[in-house]
Parts: sequence; C-alpha cells; structure tokens
Amino acid sequence: MNENNELLEYIYQDSEMAKYSIEKLINELKGKDNKIIKTLEDILKKYEEYYKSIKKQLKGVKAKPIGMMAKMGSSLGIKKEVISDNSDASIADMLIKGISMGTLDMEKKISQYDEIADKKTIKLAKEFLEFQNETINSLKKYL
Repeated sequence: MNENNELLEYIYQDSEMAKYSIEKLINELKGKDNKIIKTLEDILKKYEEYYKSIKKQLKGVKAKPIGMMAKMGSSLGIKKEVISDNSDASIADMLIKGISMGTLDMEKKISQYDEIADKKTIKLAKEFLEFQNETINSLKKYL
C-alpha cells in the first residue's frame, strides 16, 4: 500500500470510530434532556462527511474496518459513562479525551508522512486535524 493510501486509511478508520461512538452516544442519550445532543449531531455529520469522502478517495483499496473489539469497548464505555453520569460536562469530558488521543495520533501521522505523501493527502490530513481541534473547542463550553 502506498503512503497516500496508508494515511487516508488512518483518517478513514479514525472517522469511522468517531462516527460509531457518537452514534452510540446519541442513542444512549435519547429521551434525556442533554443540551449537548445538538452539538453531537453536528459533529457526527462532519465525521460522516470525512468518512464518505475518504472512502471514495480510497477507490479500489479495501480499507481495514474498525475491529469488533474496539467497537464493543467503545459501546461499553459509553454505556457505563452515561449510566454513571450523563451530564453534559461528563459527556464533553469523555469526548474531549477520546478526540484528543486522535489528534495526537493524527499529528504523528502527519509528521511521519509529510515528506513522502502527496501534498493533497497531507492537506486533507491537516484539515481533519483542524476539524478535530475545533470539535474539542466546541465541546469545552459544556465543561
């Protein structure tokens, strides 16, 4: 697999995991009076856009999907968090921590591929990183 596809696949997997987790979280919050839900729906739409866009760009390349264990871990963590404390602050904190790990990994990937991937792919990775940072900032208002 070439460098561009490796970087695209990483963004694809990251957006898939975020999309999956946020969908599960929104589902867990149904019927609850959380102000953060609208923000989560907006974040989800953006992750879905990245997911679909990257999938198209990987045309012909079978991107490795997120493993079932990772999804189960995410689902259980979300369920546990919502049961113990479903306040907007707690949910924002959980998401900020998860997305922050993703931003650190994305920064490493950008550094790793900066000299070997094409400029268009690096630009997309930087845009994705910027989106993640903006998402963190939008969630901070709930802390």
